[in-house]
Amino acid sequence: MRKHIALAVTAWLAQSLLQPLPAAQSDWPQWRGPNRDGLCTETGLLKEWPQQGPPLLWKATGLGGGFSGVSVAGQRIFTMGERPGTNHVLALNRADGKVLWSTPLGKAGAPGWGGYAGPRATPTADGSLVYALGQFGEVICVNAQDGKEVWRKHLTTDFGGPLPEWGFSESPLVDSDQVLFTPGGPQGTLAALNKKTGELIWQSKDWTDDAHYSSIIIAEIGGVRQYVQLTAKSVAGVAPKDGAVLWKTARKGATAVIPTPIYADGCVYVTSGYSIGCNLFKVAKGGEFTATQVYANKVMVNHHGGVVKVGEHLYGYSEGKGWTCQDFKSGEARWQEKSKLGKGSLLYADGRLYCREEAEKGVVALLEATPSGYVEKSRFAPPDRSGKKSWPHPVIAGGRLFLRDQDVLLCYDVKAR
Repeated sequence: MRKHIALAVTAWLAQSLLQPLPAAQSDWPQWRGPNRDGLCTETGLLKEWPQQGPPLLWKATGLGGGFSGVSVAGQRIFTMGERPGTNHVLALNRADGKVLWSTPLGKAGAPGWGGYAGPRATPTADGSLVYALGQFGEVICVNAQDGKEVWRKHLTTDFGGPLPEWGFSESPLVDSDQVLFTPGGPQGTLAALNKKTGELIWQSKDWTDDAHYSSIIIAEIGGVRQYVQLTAKSVAGVAPKDGAVLWKTARKGATAVIPTPIYADGCVYVTSGYSIGCNLFKVAKGGEFTATQVYANKVMVNHHGGVVKVGEHLYGYSEGKGWTCQDFKSGEARWQEKSKLGKGSLLYADGRLYCREEAEKGVVALLEATPSGYVEKSRFAPPDRSGKKSWPHPVIAGGRLFLRDQDVLLCYDVKAR
């Protein structure tokens, strides 16, 4: 009898590990949130903070180095870190930040000049599975419950992707039964893999730009679902079924093309740094797709802190011009402010912009999301700064603000009471 009970319990446990983790009230399961747009839909958040900042709920340490952001799904937080000799994918308990498991990912170190060691992508959580990409091209799928490896691939050796100067930096995109990456190179810019097995479904053989550092988004244009990605040579949309190029337009970048594209109202907006600026393309479907440039200017020269679209306006940091509000349709600046807060990243939630400065103190400021001007409501400087750039973007999930800085993750309560 005991033997039968033990077997039943073992079978139940095995089955449980295959089930998706329960969804929390509010998740941030991937790079830039549920829709990859940097917009949090939560309400009832603090409109202003105490002088010392919002209450710190917990601090997690021992995560390892690097610039990986966090994703939040169910009762878990997922990120990556570099420990001696090896990168790891980690899961933390959402309630208190305790590390639950750590799975080796691959090669550690700093590709390119500058000494920026460690992973720089954000893991993607999808039900019972988590996907991660290391800076040297290792792709891993692990079980969200216990971190056990499910499958592994490599963007360079398996899909012919040349290593970008500063390593692979995009965050995996899961869509239906496939997971998307940008290996770049002669075998195809984009690659779709079976999310359960890692087997190649297609590679975009008609689009062969090398990868830079941007992440893929999903858009429905003219009633056609598609993947939109940006490289240093072009921006394009490809078909989910077979990777066929639906449309492509030249758009030359320089040095490092990083920010994620934005899609709205039949238009694709892209921006990048190194004096390039921003472009808006109107994408339309007649017999075939066409992409027509609406504007190209240097109002928004965004390096890597990202841009968010709130209503009819874009917000982000523009090199040399400061924090910027730009009209989405016309490309005109509504306001620009460079004296009050330094360069950094941002997200939007409940009428506010959460702006995180990358400089030494890593100041986090709370701004009104308004085209009328720069209106700062609160700011604070998080403790335990690493002394390195605070490049990971802020994340809000379940009324909590998460700030990753190398080995440390801070969790703040930003829910109004």
